[in-house]
Parts: sequence; C-alpha cells; structure tokens
Amino acid sequence: MDPAPREFAELPTDPELGVPVPFAAGTDVGYGDRPAGSVLSARGLDKRRVTQCALSRVCGVCGASLGRPLAFVGTRSEVDRLAFHLPPAHLACAEGLVAAYSSVAEEVLGLDAPPAEWVLATTASFEFVRPGRDDLDKRPTFQPSSALTEVTPARR
Repeated sequence: MDPAPREFAELPTDPELGVPVPFAAGTDVGYGDRPAGSVLSARGLDKRRVTQCALSRVCGVCGASLGRPLAFVGTRSEVDRLAFHLPPAHLACAEGLVAAYSSVAEEVLGLDAPPAEWVLATTASFEFVRPGRDDLDKRPTFQPSSALTEVTPARR
C-alpha cells in the first residue's frame, strides 16, 4: 500500500489530466479498485478508500486524520441534495483540490458528469450513507449532519 498521509504537493499526478490524484481516488496501484498495471487516474473513486475515509475519519485528499471544520468539494447539485460523493477533507486540502481541478471539464472524482462549477462547503459532522438495494445510484454518499457553515462557488 502507498504511503499515507501525504502533503498535497506530494500527491501523485494523473498523467492524462495533469491534476493531483487524491487519496480517495486510490493513489497506489494493485490495491482496491486499481489493478496492477493500471495507470493512476483522477476520474473515479476507490470504493475501499472511500469507506476508509468514512470509518477512520481521514481526509479524502491527503489521507491524514480529520479535525474541524470538515470541507466538502462537490457540485451545486450535491450541495442542494446534501449528499457528496467525495469524502470530506481538510479545508486547505479542499481549497488546493478546487484550485487544481478548476479548469477540468471532464468527469472526475467519481462524478457521473463534468461539473458545471465546483462548490466548497464546510460543516462540523457527517453521516456515511451506503446505497440501498433499490437505489439507482450505487455510490455511497457523505451527508452533512449539521448545517453547512459556508458554501463557496469556486471560480474557473
């Protein structure tokens, strides 16, 4: 397994998109959803890492233990639903991720469509919700269990 936690500047880079690959996307090869011989990618999320982030309360970007506030990076629809697919992060990690991905207009970080805009929201706590058998979207979500304290559209 790869070294974690890592400083944001030490995250591996997606060779196709040129952006950092966060911890929750699987920053190593041959573990979780990334089979040996595959190329690192920021397009999807690694199911094992997502669950690890939820259960161990570690940052979805760097892999270090979380404190407060918790920062969520997502789309406007994720904020409106209060259900994020990318695990929570440190505020500084989330800000770095938004800056790095601001010009990416493709499906990344487990999203099923390119984001129209990135949104950064902070909160104090969350619930990890696994999809039910009848749910159309089989991806788990992180649902803030306290009010969002800040919602900031990220500029492109």
